[in-house]
Amino acid sequence: MKNFFWWRKVPKGGDGIKRLRDWRLGHSVMLVSVVILAGLIAVGAYWSREPDLASVSHPNAVDLPLGVATVESLATVIDVLLQKPGGYLSNDVMPPGVWLDNIPSWEFGVLVQVRDLSKALRESFSRSQSQSTEDRDLALAEPRFNVDHLSWAVPWPESEYEEGQTFLRNYRERLDAGQAVRGEFFARADNLRYWLATVETRLGSLSQRLSASVGQPRIDGLPLSADAGLSGQKTIKTDWHRIDNVFYEARGTMWALIHFLRAIEIDFADALEKKNATTSLQQIIRELEMSQQSVSAPMIMNGSGLGIFANHSLVMASYVSRANAALIDLRELLAQG
Repeated sequence: MKNFFWWRKVPKGGDGIKRLRDWRLGHSVMLVSVVILAGLIAVGAYWSREPDLASVSHPNAVDLPLGVATVESLATVIDVLLQKPGGYLSNDVMPPGVWLDNIPSWEFGVLVQVRDLSKALRESFSRSQSQSTEDRDLALAEPRFNVDHLSWAVPWPESEYEEGQTFLRNYRERLDAGQAVRGEFFARADNLRYWLATVETRLGSLSQRLSASVGQPRIDGLPLSADAGLSGQKTIKTDWHRIDNVFYEARGTMWALIHFLRAIEIDFADALEKKNATTSLQQIIRELEMSQQSVSAPMIMNGSGLGIFANHSLVMASYVSRANAALIDLRELLAQG
């Protein structure tokens, strides 16, 4: 036992003191590094939590000017995107943000819906016909949401999105009839169908990408090749390291759509009622809300379709497909005379 604590023995003289000092310094550096790393991991875990559904207050919704609910919901979603814990993470170049990929994927799903709705506001909702003049604030807001979401230098996405949000709120203020230069919002069935058509294509693409987590045979329509097989069929499969990214992009997409469709239910209430489509819209919102259930697993599982382990992507694809099918039915209802 006498040699058990050999490392505590310090040779006599200056050399021994120097070795002890070096050991203590190395020990301190290692301890500080471990503490910093643990802190960064804890902060990263906190930042990786998805935001809850935002509360968008619409008091006296019946008396709101047309368009206020939709614009306010869009502005609120942008606010959550920028102000949630950790802020906007997609363009982070420093730890722990640079290590994270799930929340940046979630952010991209939200951002795509923000871009689509702001485009619909500029090109359809705020114009009486195709030859009418576009709204000045919406014309300034929409391009700012199309700045590269990964850019970490000029132009900074955060500042551009904030400016776009400011122009949206300017338009929202002008929707009040008391403003000198009044904003316009046309809650017609054909305008709503214009935006819903874009949503359908987004959800259809997401459904296919989610289903590709286990590999999906598709007919590519190209000339036959050795890789394609005798039937011209190819198997499309999402890379294993991208499966969770597609999953969280879908979660962000559905999260944003819940807010937007709730607002659409208010602003387009008359058009929906005339087409007997209110219940259909409410059912779509319920399907989207189901997709926001908490993920209890520590990671996104990628089991085979009918295997022992779960496949979270296929479950999400089911929610997306059902919501998309209901959207198609809603568009058909709105198209009827």
